[in-house]
Amino acid sequence: MVKRMLSKTGIFFLNSLSLLPLSLLYLVADFVYLLLYHVVRYRRKVVYENLHNAFPEKDAEDIRIIAKKYYRHLSSLMVEIIKMATISPEELKARFKFKNLHLMNNYHEQGRSTLICSAHYGNWEWGTLALGLNTTAVVYPIYKPVSNEAFGEWFKQIRSRFGNQLIPMRQTLRALNASKDVPTIFCFGNDQTPLKEESTYWLNFLHQPTAILLGLEKIAVRTNRPVFYMRVRILKRGYYEVECVPLCMEPAASKPFEITNLHVNYLEQIIIDEPAYWLWSHRRWKHKPED
Repeated sequence: MVKRMLSKTGIFFLNSLSLLPLSLLYLVADFVYLLLYHVVRYRRKVVYENLHNAFPEKDAEDIRIIAKKYYRHLSSLMVEIIKMATISPEELKARFKFKNLHLMNNYHEQGRSTLICSAHYGNWEWGTLALGLNTTAVVYPIYKPVSNEAFGEWFKQIRSRFGNQLIPMRQTLRALNASKDVPTIFCFGNDQTPLKEESTYWLNFLHQPTAILLGLEKIAVRTNRPVFYMRVRILKRGYYEVECVPLCMEPAASKPFEITNLHVNYLEQIIIDEPAYWLWSHRRWKHKPED
């Protein structure tokens, strides 16, 4: 009972905070950055270890610059996610632009469905929310439920404000079957960490053996739905552009692991080009092949 009341209080605070304009929320983010990096030192050991392992060619100063830029982005991302509770469709469209989205929408106009691959890069939450405003297909973001029931329901509400249908990862196949008669977009995160017992396929990703989920490829081959990669670029603080990149248009004709290798290599190059905007505080390499 106490835990639920605290959760409700926290949600009320977040909803109230979201009413502030982003210009003020970014001032909050600047303060949060100081707390996270200098005071609380939130997962600094994890971030620095991940960066050193991913970029062994960089010296300590280069790693420090990337890390500080990452924490500044993470702080901005936090307030941007809070803003999702009240952001208007007009403001979201102004801040999150799509490039080449017609390449995917052409399939929807023909009554076909597509699959999207992306990662925890830039602002993925705004990306899926904005996608629902820019396509006639029904958007199905696939997510891992959080343990706190009240906050989980709040996240689900703000993520689905503009018509998106959130699907827990374990219910993906059921949702595919239930929606097979209408054009849909199922959105997959290609940097999720598989469970230890599901870590069966490994690639060298950012200089480290990395377990890769195979769900996207399995569904793509089974349904022959075209696969697109959503490449996010940060134009400036609070403004993003995402390019719709064709990855595999005939999955049924692809070779084993071809789609998986494609999207992993694509993400790796994105991170190498602009490393500060990936989720470095995530324990991505907690499983090892020898485990």
